Amino acid sequence: MIKQTRKINSIYIQMIKLLMLAALLAIVALTAVNRVGDHVLGYYLEQSGYLAGQKQKYIDKFQQYVQKNNLSTENVQQLNAWIEKQKILSIQVYKNDILVFDSDYPEQDVWNEDIAPGRHTWEKYYEVAFSDGAAEITITGFYDYRIYDYVFFAELILAFGLFLFIVLRGIQTKMKYIELLSREIEILEGGALDYAVTVNGKDELAELAQSIEQMRLSFQNLLSRESELIKENQKIVTEMSHDLRTPVTAIMLYTEIIKSGKYKENGQLDKYVDKIQAKAQRIKQLTDSLFTYTLTSGENIVKLDEAESCKTVFYDIFSETCNYLEQRGFRVVFQAQWTEEKLQVSREYVVRIMDNITSNIMKYADPYGPVFISLYDDGEFINICFENRILYLQEKPESTEIGIQSVRNMMKKMGGECTYGQLQGMFRMELRFAKSVEV
Repeated sequence: MIKQTRKINSIYIQMIKLLMLAALLAIVALTAVNRVGDHVLGYYLEQSGYLAGQKQKYIDKFQQYVQKNNLSTENVQQLNAWIEKQKILSIQVYKNDILVFDSDYPEQDVWNEDIAPGRHTWEKYYEVAFSDGAAEITITGFYDYRIYDYVFFAELILAFGLFLFIVLRGIQTKMKYIELLSREIEILEGGALDYAVTVNGKDELAELAQSIEQMRLSFQNLLSRESELIKENQKIVTEMSHDLRTPVTAIMLYTEIIKSGKYKENGQLDKYVDKIQAKAQRIKQLTDSLFTYTLTSGENIVKLDEAESCKTVFYDIFSETCNYLEQRGFRVVFQAQWTEEKLQVSREYVVRIMDNITSNIMKYADPYGPVFISLYDDGEFINICFENRILYLQEKPESTEIGIQSVRNMMKKMGGECTYGQLQGMFRMELRFAKSVEV
């Protein structure tokens, strides 16, 4: 249906319609102008005496020819020869009301025929002196045919001009649109990506304009995402630098104490070593988190695995996660509404996400409160929810939220979403996985 619509609205079909419309209007205009022109010209020629003057002119020329050559009404060949030279005349000669010569039938001898047609009231008879006596003639001439030809030629030019005007007007409309698109493209080339491209009609030019507009929006979104990513990376680097500076400073302080021997006993030395080891472990955790974040944020295209059922994707992962947390002293409450809906995810990303979440639970969750893990289908997404009570300590654990940001990046690249927040001492994170679309 779309192809048919495009074909009907194509520029090629529009041009054919334009030509047909222009031709039709030109023909109608030519017919109307021709009728009016013939009527006006005929009236003018009749009223101005032009036709009567032309008849009299040829009668005088005919009389001179007859007298010069001393012709009689029986000199048919000479009379026909003169008429042929004139090309636009028809003459009938009457003598005693008898038709003795008719130029319309030059080969027919009418001299001895008893033809008495009588006088026609609409004809005007002129007297001409022949060598054998006076005769009356009627003369018919196409004296005005050249005028009518000139007028008709002018009418043709007028109709053709109307045809060209309509066609050029239609082409001009398209050319103006092309010029508009050209100017708008120059505006976009100048960097003004907020300028919307004009889309008019449904033809190929409109499709081109729509494609340019979509490209503008895509590029604008790309630049916006890139700007957000740059700001986000700057924030992460700033926070990471601050968080790294603290344990590094502590390590330098403790090593300086050990190096200078400023400790009282071996127990105090062991305490300083333990602190150095803890700070070094913290640095390792931060660098691992930074590596994960850099890896996930840098991958533009993620190859997803084949679509599988929800239970196939998550059952083993949840079993391992729950067992691991329970071994670390946490009480896990797991609820799942397994469905036959299929998901298309990256198993590598899913494992990374669960590792990050497990690490955060181990670090920030209150081990005396339960950890709730639930899976349910809301009709549009497969949702996985994690809830735990927040651990409150006198010394607040350092956090850059880089792990959560990594989770958000990985969910986004798989076509899902990640939301999180705190309410009344509870931390909640929800993962929303898009269902696989059957093809």
